[in-house]
Amino acid sequence: MPGLLTAPVRATTPGRGYGLFLPAYPGSTDALRAAGAAVGRMPEVVTWYAAWSDGRAFPLAQVQEVSALGAVPEITWEPWDPALGTGQERFSMASIAGGRHDDYVRAWARAAAAWGGPVRLRFAHESNGTWYPWAVGVAGTTTRDHVAAWRRVVGIFRSAGATDVTFVWCPNVPFAGTPALASIYPGDAWVGAVGLDGYNWGTSRAWSTWGSFTDVFGAGVAELRALTAKPLVIGEVACAEAGGDKAAWIADMFAVLAARPEIRGFTWFDAVKETDWRVGSTQASLDAFRAGLAGV
Repeated sequence: MPGLLTAPVRATTPGRGYGLFLPAYPGSTDALRAAGAAVGRMPEVVTWYAAWSDGRAFPLAQVQEVSALGAVPEITWEPWDPALGTGQERFSMASIAGGRHDDYVRAWARAAAAWGGPVRLRFAHESNGTWYPWAVGVAGTTTRDHVAAWRRVVGIFRSAGATDVTFVWCPNVPFAGTPALASIYPGDAWVGAVGLDGYNWGTSRAWSTWGSFTDVFGAGVAELRALTAKPLVIGEVACAEAGGDKAAWIADMFAVLAARPEIRGFTWFDAVKETDWRVGSTQASLDAFRAGLAGV
């Protein structure tokens, strides 16, 4: 596509606030309303996941209903088939960079432009991890592949006039052996906001130990801030119950956020998956979250 790799990004910067991922959404908005009521405030961001293997059109109905609730829709756009693990190549970053999926990306871009309201896209998140085929070092993915694929996708959206889409580049919190974030960053011209995903696993796994919010995010935030001044959000966060005091952890998280205004918001992963990450895993945790939100 002529001019594809020179199209600038016009970011719609995220405001300070909180978001939620709920397994029940997309679906009925009743779950979102109930979650908002439980913590005393509706989320400002609603996050969900969309795999490229589904081949589904831009989710206009969900985008509209989330917007009608007063929240910004955020789609974590995953170039894979979740059933096939990390070895798959159909949606490889090299193939995206080479234009093999332009028609699919362009259809989403045109639909987003026609919608015209704010949408956040977390494309190929956690690209410094080991658990997705688009991650650098997995399934042959290189840093060059990642940057080129990211720029091609963003360029298609900009060429379609989808200027109200904010692309959120969101790696995992760094850990031993992960590539330097600077080596895989697409560049400020191609990113609307940056984020970090991280969890306090506590002792829910044999390899994990309890860590504070700062233990989980401090080094990653510092690395991102040395890399870019783009708006920074916590893309995914949650805390296990095993190994410590989850309610106290949540209270500390809000205290850190209050002291770090450069962190513009966070999205809580409110699900039972590897462990019980939910805000309401206990009444004490729910109370701490509710109290923390009241002060934001």
